[in-house]
Amino acid sequence: MSSVSVGLLRWGRNFLGMVVLGALLACSSSPERPKPTELGVNVPLLGVRQAWTFPIGPVRFPLDIKAVDGKVFVAGSTGQVVVLDQDTGREIWKVSTEQVLSAGVGTDGSTVAVVTRDHELLALREGVVRWRQRLFAGVQTAPLVAGGRVFVLSSDRAVTAFDGATGRRLWSQQRPGEPLVLQQSGALLAVGDTLVAGFSGRLTGLQPLNGAVRWDVSLAAPRGVNDVERLVDVVGPVSRVGDSVCARAFQASVACVNAARGTLQWSKPASGFNGLHGDDLLVVGSETDGKLVAWSRKDGARAWASDRLLHRNLTAPLLIGRSVAVGDGDGVVHLLSREDGAPLNRLSTDGSGIASAPVQAGNTLVVVTRNGAVTGFKPD
Repeated sequence: MSSVSVGLLRWGRNFLGMVVLGALLACSSSPERPKPTELGVNVPLLGVRQAWTFPIGPVRFPLDIKAVDGKVFVAGSTGQVVVLDQDTGREIWKVSTEQVLSAGVGTDGSTVAVVTRDHELLALREGVVRWRQRLFAGVQTAPLVAGGRVFVLSSDRAVTAFDGATGRRLWSQQRPGEPLVLQQSGALLAVGDTLVAGFSGRLTGLQPLNGAVRWDVSLAAPRGVNDVERLVDVVGPVSRVGDSVCARAFQASVACVNAARGTLQWSKPASGFNGLHGDDLLVVGSETDGKLVAWSRKDGARAWASDRLLHRNLTAPLLIGRSVAVGDGDGVVHLLSREDGAPLNRLSTDGSGIASAPVQAGNTLVVVTRNGAVTGFKPD
């Protein structure tokens, strides 16, 4: 196949994926959408206060907030990349790439990586673009920066490795899959000396030095009679504790894999399109209808389910202390009990919708809104 044909195939997959995502979003915002559950009066059982806020401009891509070494790394759609102090929200450095972003942020605390809508990977350090590399397809998953390398999962189901210092392309591994892909964050993480990536309903363990496949585990198999019904991409974020990696296959299942042995621990049917969070006891996720579900990390048994936030366009959740934090489409952050999903508090932002899963940065809960307000909350 010629390079032109390959390029058209990748573009076609990207375009169809965008059509799929657009249809899903249209369904979520249609007049027939069920009315969100009324929240009632907020009775704060957990004391939390807003500590700081910082503007980064609108966020219209699947932002991955990173918290490393006392710093928060975020980016806005118009190209602003910002590093903040996690306790005060003070700007440590900021740069405008002057390009629209499609994915980020990836960092090891030193090198910061983002991807532009024009398929260009940028690596920054201390507010300066150190190198850039052209990519062969679009990217929605934040790059992984680890072991002196930058790894990119692109929408043509390829993982590519670059030298973190120079940007030199080291290797690329492409995996087969269904013709359509979701235009949202996928799974890409390091577990020990294995690179774990999500491909079309599967988690695959790769050798990070050369991209060789070490193991491959199915979370969900394609089903249905057309390409849209057969979508089973793994969606981020994923929950990793030690060798246990738990992830969601789009609208199909939630499952946990032992990444050291490359074996499936358990799998449960689940209908959702956002990723998961968890600890050594629980894995928590939001379903398509807004139901929050907690599963036992050990065996997948359902610990509890809460329908208090139905149809509120929830983000992926965050287990933090004795609570589960989750954002909604109205810019509200809900704190629920990790024991049974009972409400503990509600936190307001700018009302534009929470853009990404909340993140814990030290003693600070960090959220980012669609209008670009990065906000840090602290316990009283």
